[in-house]
Amino acid sequence: MSNVTSPWWKQWDPDMVTISDDSVSDVWKICVLEGVYFGENEYNGNLGARISSVFVILFVSTFFTMFPLISKNVKKLKIPLYAYSFAKYFGSGVIIATAFIHLMDPAYSVIGGNSCVGQTGNWALYSWCPAIMLASLTFTFLTDLFSSVWVERKYGVAHDHTHDDIKETVVDDAANTSTENATTHRSYDDKNKVEFYEDSDASSLDTVQSFQTQFYAFLILEFGVIFHSVMIGLNLGSTGKEFATLYPVLVFHQSFEGLGIGARLSAIEFPKSKRWWPWALCVAYGLTTPVCVAIGLGVRTKYVSGSYTASVISGVLDAISAGILLYTGLVELLARDFLFNPNRTKDLRELSFDVICTLFGAGIMALIGKWA
Repeated sequence: MSNVTSPWWKQWDPDMVTISDDSVSDVWKICVLEGVYFGENEYNGNLGARISSVFVILFVSTFFTMFPLISKNVKKLKIPLYAYSFAKYFGSGVIIATAFIHLMDPAYSVIGGNSCVGQTGNWALYSWCPAIMLASLTFTFLTDLFSSVWVERKYGVAHDHTHDDIKETVVDDAANTSTENATTHRSYDDKNKVEFYEDSDASSLDTVQSFQTQFYAFLILEFGVIFHSVMIGLNLGSTGKEFATLYPVLVFHQSFEGLGIGARLSAIEFPKSKRWWPWALCVAYGLTTPVCVAIGLGVRTKYVSGSYTASVISGVLDAISAGILLYTGLVELLARDFLFNPNRTKDLRELSFDVICTLFGAGIMALIGKWA
């Protein structure tokens, strides 16, 4: 396909040119079909329903994100353990399906090699869509790795991150492994233990590192999901005839995604002084999409979701989020929970339940991808 530079899209009237016209570049035809350069604002009313979506999505996103925390901390509710396990593993499947179906595919569709953006300007010089995903995945891996190394050096312990099994080791000089040095460094460890747990009910240094590493991994996960939620909200506030379908689908989408976020958050043991953090993070996720829907409503008569700029921003954000969730879903969730977990249940019935919940979550989220 040919590369034509600006102002190539102004050379032909899309209402006067046919697809079979060989005098028109193939790139121009693709861009017209995608509505990138000739798209119009799609807003078609239904303002009341759109306003209601702000509050409905705010409620379901926040509630389902908080549900695992509530089931864990409010003992009076007597929520069965299987309900908590369902939320945890169902959420894992949701996150993995989100990476592939709701992020990777949309990214390729707007900035991939066969898209309008992917065939114009510098976007046509390289496969930028998978490159952005790779860079995002690599950054997530390096962040995960160096956060673990930092915790190990700070607290003087070695951490088998895939197992989440923490073993104390003695930190000594490269050339000196004497008992005296070992005693000195172990005292250093005890000092850190006291400093960290002076305001916590935890009783071992193991929990210090477990909290640090799990919390950093969770922040990366939520960052990726929030990125994705931004464009969802903008589009819902300004989309046209698709609104009637998109509204209920996104209610389920945000609910299931929130369930996955909350389940992972509830598995982290927070120190006493930070017990409010998980609730704040739940609210942060719950607010993101409604706020963006409200912004979309504010620009509902001007925002063109299919414009070149919107396509680039949407594609880049989706590619970044895809890389983050691919790493998190496959490494932090599947591999850590099922393959490299020494504490994995030996009960085949319980293991089967966990796997089925994971597959069910992935299947439901993949199905929702048909509409959103």
